[in-house]
Amino acid sequence: MKAKKTITSLSIIFFLLIIEFNLIAKPHFPGTYLMQDEAYAAFAEVMPEPVGGIAGVFKKIVYPEIAKRTNIEGKVYLLIYVNENGGVDDVKVIKSLGGGCDEAAVKAIKESKFSAGKNKGVPLKVKLSMAVTFKLN
Repeated sequence: MKAKKTITSLSIIFFLLIIEFNLIAKPHFPGTYLMQDEAYAAFAEVMPEPVGGIAGVFKKIVYPEIAKRTNIEGKVYLLIYVNENGGVDDVKVIKSLGGGCDEAAVKAIKESKFSAGKNKGVPLKVKLSMAVTFKLN
């Protein structure tokens, strides 16, 4: 019985040490750096928007040939990092569709200009999510 209490006590101490020293991996999207992510606000009084609207971004998307041939349809979910000048610093795929759709969506976003996000009139870096729909006619 004493051995069981000792093992339990050691397990609790080990767990507390892991928590204390942040040894448990924090969840994040593959390829992202947590330091970079923290530099961008999740919300702003005025959120960034694509110059020319969403339609302007969608005009830049070229439906990948492999996706057409294999009838791939669906959505690519993106996390977009917009800097204080409205430029796109980085784009991460949150949910993939495949067939070249991910790359086509990322390319279109990176080629787009956004209005800057603002808090109290001051431009700031903002991260925002966007879904890009691929649909064959």
